[in-house]
Amino acid sequence: MNVRLVLASGAALGAIAFTAPAIAQDSVATGQVAEEDNAIIVTARRQSESLADVPAAVTVFSAETLAKTGVQRADDFIQLTPGVTIVTGTAEAGDTQINIRGINGARDAESSVALVVDGILKTNTAQLNQNQGTLRQVEILKGPQGALYGRNAAAGAIVLQTLKPGDVLEGGVLVRAAQDNTYLANAYIATPIGDSAGLVLSGNYSTTDGFFRNTFLGNSKTVDDQEVWGIDGRFVAELGPNTELDVKARYADLSGASINFNASFHLPNFAAVDPAFFEDVNTRQFGYYSNIRPTNDQTTFEASAKVEHDFEGATLTAWVLYTDVDQSLTADGTSADFARFTFPGATPASVAASNACFGTTAALTGFPLNAPTFIGNNPIPFIFDPVNGSTFGAYSPTTCDGTQLQVRQQEDISGEIRLASNGDDAVNWQLGAYYLHIEREVGISLGADLGQGVSRQLYNAPGSSNPTTQLYHDAFTTDVYALFASVDADLSDRFNVSVAGRYDIEDRQVESLVPAVFDPITGGPINPGQQVVAGAVQPIAPQSQTFKQFQPKISLRYELTDDINLYGNWGIGFKSGGFNNQGSAAIVETGLNQFIGSTVLIDDQYRKEVSSAFEAGIKGTLLDGAVTFDLAGYYTKIDDMQFFEFFVGGFGLLRVVSNIDEVEVYGAELNLTAELMQGWTVFGSANVTESEILANASRPVTVGNKSPYTADYTLNFGTQLDLPVSNSIDFVTRADYRITGPTWFHSLQDDPNPTLFSGLLPGSALALPAFVGDADYTVAQRDAFGVMDLRIGFEGEQWSITAYAENLFNEKYLNEVITAVEFGGSFISPGARQRFGVELGYKF
Repeated sequence: MNVRLVLASGAALGAIAFTAPAIAQDSVATGQVAEEDNAIIVTARRQSESLADVPAAVTVFSAETLAKTGVQRADDFIQLTPGVTIVTGTAEAGDTQINIRGINGARDAESSVALVVDGILKTNTAQLNQNQGTLRQVEILKGPQGALYGRNAAAGAIVLQTLKPGDVLEGGVLVRAAQDNTYLANAYIATPIGDSAGLVLSGNYSTTDGFFRNTFLGNSKTVDDQEVWGIDGRFVAELGPNTELDVKARYADLSGASINFNASFHLPNFAAVDPAFFEDVNTRQFGYYSNIRPTNDQTTFEASAKVEHDFEGATLTAWVLYTDVDQSLTADGTSADFARFTFPGATPASVAASNACFGTTAALTGFPLNAPTFIGNNPIPFIFDPVNGSTFGAYSPTTCDGTQLQVRQQEDISGEIRLASNGDDAVNWQLGAYYLHIEREVGISLGADLGQGVSRQLYNAPGSSNPTTQLYHDAFTTDVYALFASVDADLSDRFNVSVAGRYDIEDRQVESLVPAVFDPITGGPINPGQQVVAGAVQPIAPQSQTFKQFQPKISLRYELTDDINLYGNWGIGFKSGGFNNQGSAAIVETGLNQFIGSTVLIDDQYRKEVSSAFEAGIKGTLLDGAVTFDLAGYYTKIDDMQFFEFFVGGFGLLRVVSNIDEVEVYGAELNLTAELMQGWTVFGSANVTESEILANASRPVTVGNKSPYTADYTLNFGTQLDLPVSNSIDFVTRADYRITGPTWFHSLQDDPNPTLFSGLLPGSALALPAFVGDADYTVAQRDAFGVMDLRIGFEGEQWSITAYAENLFNEKYLNEVITAVEFGGSFISPGARQRFGVELGYKF
């Protein structure tokens, strides 16, 4: 049987769909359905209630929907959710940014989306796209949720429920095999222990060679390969008639590649020499030629304990969570075009690096690379040697771009205590307190590539195999204290009001761990933030700051009819400010502003982000429940939006968080689902978002532009057919088609800007005016794209067999575009390509 032919023929079902995830209206796992009306029960307000009664737009994925869509992690279910987009795994595994209705989680800052698993708030953004165990329900809440769900819920919250042990033995296994040596296996077993306890054990494993290959390293599978495994345990015991203990532990390990990027230039005045110097990011034909095998390692361990005690009329819940996430990456460098390792210098390390560059360049002359990259006879950028020079780009096969090592280690402990009414009265309430302590260490080390690989140490002395030439290394300490309370009241049979509030205090400290030594390449301090006094490098002084915010939330619901509700809500969202790696401001000021005349403003400390969000809508059912709908409009104003900036130059590379002073976002969202006949459902959703930067002191020219990482629209269309072919076998097929609208990833959009080439050209061999090196970023917007996923199979009571296609029509799209403004281009990462596979499942 031709699997491609079968899958392609089934795609016709997708065309029938007219409107995703009112998926939320599917039935949920056993024990979650209210018998009287088959309603979906959610915890969107930290209490169990019908989805129809929640005064907000909520997307819910039941256990059945999770199984029929093949969802495993956050990037799977987010693609099925309107108004929500995700960027994950482009740089490293723990690097995940989720955008909900125009509010994005800035890389290297805290997330904007809270992750709550079985009632416990996770503390590390690296966990957002990890396997969290055997999922039974997913809720995605949009808009500020801090008053109810706590820290870092400015844009929304992802609430997960995993399998809880019951009274009988149950288990299951799922295995997949697909192209590119892609395999996955998940298994779980849940068993009672005696009369009052139970245990769940879950395990997962996945591996893939990835879609792309490194041409220089023998067509090796070292661009996006990955191997992940993990194990979860959950023990639940009744300590008495009214007391329950819930203990969980999880360990996960990941290894693979990192920095899945190509560099793309946006220099229109260079295009006369080669049109590729002015490249539309959407037309890139990806090629990988790095001489360094990129690596990414991540280990996660966490353990939690939760106790619930039911008093008469109220429940006391207390939990504690310990988390330890360690991750690191090694990769090629980015700065060869700015002569970081090839300028004349007196230091031995500089001479050694230059000699290494010369050797690799001479050996690689004529080696095919992505245009406009080329390797000449000399390891000198073409602007200094137009006849024999080179355009290396980033991640080149030469040693001229150096190496990079990035390390992020976080250990934290958190706890919460909450007392809440049991939800049986006209007035319900809850109150509590939260505490979190974080110890985080972050290091970014740039080194000279002497052809001997990348050292795993952050600092390597001159004369070593990989001498460090620039170092950011900081220890961050954070203490969070919060108090919260809420009241929910039925003022009449049809009118409900809820008021919630939370007050957060975040005490943050940073201490530089960079040694007081000189850069072996330039002879200056190894960190630009260090000062030299009397011939000696001085350490960077520690800093501390406290960030405070009250987060209120008010929600209203009016039952227009028995089947239709009107609702509205308003709330304040909050993300704490923090510290960049110390020395960042000095790099930008001396390496960019003073050199090329730019005016970008970067501080070693970034400000807190505060948003005010309104939402109003109508939701309900029509035609005796055959059609469900949810229509909402929203408006959000964000002050000091946190935004990731990436800088590349002769100084090396720099990752920082800046602030956009004021951003306005508004839009509308519609969800529809219809059961055309028993077993056949069509569903769809649409989200349209408009946004505008109203003020931006960091880059004033960007006023009037759109909010970064925010798609203009998202459209989801799908259908599911579940038809019996015998008394015990069903034929099941499901098609999901997602269209993501045009997206800007930077605050600078239709705006020209000077680059490092603008500073280098006047004094170079080309001796051209500075403006010739200016960049035009109109070509850095990601185009709209659509991805079709399809699943066709058969299900029995205990087994299933499914053929599936991911990105059925092999749409070529971009996952992320990181514009490095002063570099003169963008670092672009490709999205997933077409993949076919087979899945087998068994449960008992």
